[in-house]
Amino acid sequence: MDFDITRAQTPSLLRRLGAICYDGLLLVGILMIATGLVSIPYGLITGSDYYHNALALNLMRLILVAVVGAFFVYFWTHGGQTLGMRAWRLRVLTDEGQPLTTGAAIKRFGWAFVSLLPVGLGLLWSLFDGDKLAWHDRKSQTRLVLVAKQ
Repeated sequence: MDFDITRAQTPSLLRRLGAICYDGLLLVGILMIATGLVSIPYGLITGSDYYHNALALNLMRLILVAVVGAFFVYFWTHGGQTLGMRAWRLRVLTDEGQPLTTGAAIKRFGWAFVSLLPVGLGLLWSLFDGDKLAWHDRKSQTRLVLVAKQ
């Protein structure tokens, strides 16, 4: 799928936030299932809760970050849209207008994670950027584009 990136509209921050909220709701359910799949066997085997053990707690956190990463990488590499992005008519592409490879999606997720850590400053940067790109868009050489109504 070739996409003429020069003619693409860049979505507003509100559209990005809308997609983040939709995906956040979906991820809450997925993370609850992932937590149960790990914490119930852990409790049965050890007889204690994972949050009483620092190592187990940190491993759980890593597992949950990996689940979130897998969610985004899968959807970005299979159609370029998560459910939230589809609802808000957004698609992620490379700067050349190509679909993301697995490596590009992992890079985008990593930079997005870093971009959102300082109270979302990396995302808010899109308000001041001339091309309306967030930090993670710039660093991963990817961008969100607005998809035409169908």
